Amino acid sequence: MLFNTILLDQAPEATPGGGMSSILMIVALIAIFYFFMIRPQQKRQKEIRKFREGLGKGDSVVTAGGIYGKIREISDTYFIIEIADGVRIRVDKGSVYPSANDANQANQENNAK
Repeated sequence: MLFNTILLDQAPEATPGGGMSSILMIVALIAIFYFFMIRPQQKRQKEIRKFREGLGKGDSVVTAGGIYGKIREISDTYFIIEIADGVRIRVDKGSVYPSANDANQANQENNAK
């Protein structure tokens, strides 16, 4: 017990302003996470939402499950996609992405600008 008291008695004094530097480091880490992780993800989600709003009949798409097809009907919450002649499926709007060909063309157009 006496040994613990001696060790605690000899603990170094806190440096003035030490708490402020810790707070600044935490703020810096939060800023780094925001600019390198959160903001790009929000940007991607905004682009996907914009893409989905701009879809029309006849556009080629890929579902989240990897099914390629063309949009034949549009509803408020789903698309009717034709995946083969006479084969149509109903897919939620949230699980539709641009087809690989369309995505490549869009990237090439954006790079050319």
